[in-house]
Amino acid sequence: MTRHIRYAAVFCALLLVALLVNTARVQIVQAPAYDGNPANRRSDIARYQQPRGDILVGGEPVTGSRDTGEHLRYERTYTDGPLYAPVTGFSSQVYGTTFLEHAEDGILSGTDPLLAPLPLWRDLSRARKPGGNVVTTVNRAAQRAAYEGLGSRKGAVAAVEPSTGRILALVSTPSYDPQVLSGNSRSVTRSWQGLNADEDKPMLNRAVRQTYPPGSTFKVVTAAAALDAGLVGGLDTRTRSPDPYTLPGTSKRLRNASGGCRNASLREAFRRSCNTVFAKLGVRVGPADMAATAEAFGFNDDGLRIPFSVARSTFDTSVDRAQLALSSIGQYNTRATPLQMAMVAAAVANGGQLRSPYLVERTTRAGGGTLSTAGSRPVRQAMLPSTASRLKQLMTAVVEHGSGARAAIAGATVGGKTGTAQHGVGNSGTPYAWFVSWAKADRDLEPKVAVAVVVEDASARRGDITGGGVAAPIARAVMEAVLNSPPEGTR
Repeated sequence: MTRHIRYAAVFCALLLVALLVNTARVQIVQAPAYDGNPANRRSDIARYQQPRGDILVGGEPVTGSRDTGEHLRYERTYTDGPLYAPVTGFSSQVYGTTFLEHAEDGILSGTDPLLAPLPLWRDLSRARKPGGNVVTTVNRAAQRAAYEGLGSRKGAVAAVEPSTGRILALVSTPSYDPQVLSGNSRSVTRSWQGLNADEDKPMLNRAVRQTYPPGSTFKVVTAAAALDAGLVGGLDTRTRSPDPYTLPGTSKRLRNASGGCRNASLREAFRRSCNTVFAKLGVRVGPADMAATAEAFGFNDDGLRIPFSVARSTFDTSVDRAQLALSSIGQYNTRATPLQMAMVAAAVANGGQLRSPYLVERTTRAGGGTLSTAGSRPVRQAMLPSTASRLKQLMTAVVEHGSGARAAIAGATVGGKTGTAQHGVGNSGTPYAWFVSWAKADRDLEPKVAVAVVVEDASARRGDITGGGVAAPIARAVMEAVLNSPPEGTR
């Protein structure tokens, strides 16, 4: 009898070992396959079992969570969704996440290790911490001014604080409401298909993901390169520029939209936006130095993140002299995002120093405790301080006595540069209207805001489309909103 009990015990022990081995095989060896199986909804159920953390603008949340009572319990909601879509992106139970919802997903969903003071215990218990919050740098008034200024037109606005790199506004139109993508019903699928089929591309973030020929706004960069290289003795010195200018090595003649450009001084050429003067200056600077200056401003940078990625703005480094002439007036292969051109204006406003732009001020726990802060941002010397000082004079003259008059603000010094960028086959497309600018209130010691505005489909006769007439009033509204905002910390 004892022998039979011993056999039974051994057999049970073998069964127990087999059970343990199989459990280990399932939980360790095959776990990745099960986790990645589309039929396994456990991770999705856990992800949406609690409210998502919020994205804050001006101290107020612009996102929320709605209890649906379903397996995927909490669904994302948005306040003023179309206004903030270029900042928040969307969080969809079907289509994933974009922009801040994606870049800060760990904090918002509660999975970031920073939220767990005892990570090992969290791993053992599989408990999920409440989602944290993301505090943005966006100025509510500036964001709304940009959005309402663009209205029904297709375009984008980017605004930054020159001394810090804080992004104050990021707007793209036409926009969309991210909430229509939040759940998992059939209406979400229909909304997704409709948004993707829309020829106006409302989900495209034109402020950071679309590049345009910058046109004459790029002359700020060309002027900086020429001044840094010592090719211009003084702002009022004649430049010995012909009108028209024959592009080197070709018979093609480059002309100007206005008169008074022959042998114009840099001050007059900048105010009149003389193509001939700046094309010749770019050729004199040379491709290497022009490229170096453009890259100091941020062109050709693949790694810019704010924290989501920004499309690469380009200045072609392999060009002949004729192509360099066109590149130097913001045409040929020169392309820039609105954020990039806001960075150009910010560098001028900040004495030649360029701060890397950023969109997240800090992240916090659900209870308000700080997890991380933006900290001091890297600084790049885009041009000599003396060059920045002279460019400030040139840009101020454009607003006070030139084509940027509609950007003027009472009680403030405003500098700007207009641009009308040709594009399309044979330049047949409706020109893009550009305006880049910065502003300093008389009470302030330094400029508080730099702005870039581009309008793709300006509603005017083709010959009347100008950055000064179409884009400058939008920039003025954004700058006024920032200058009139209470100081940080008092809001």
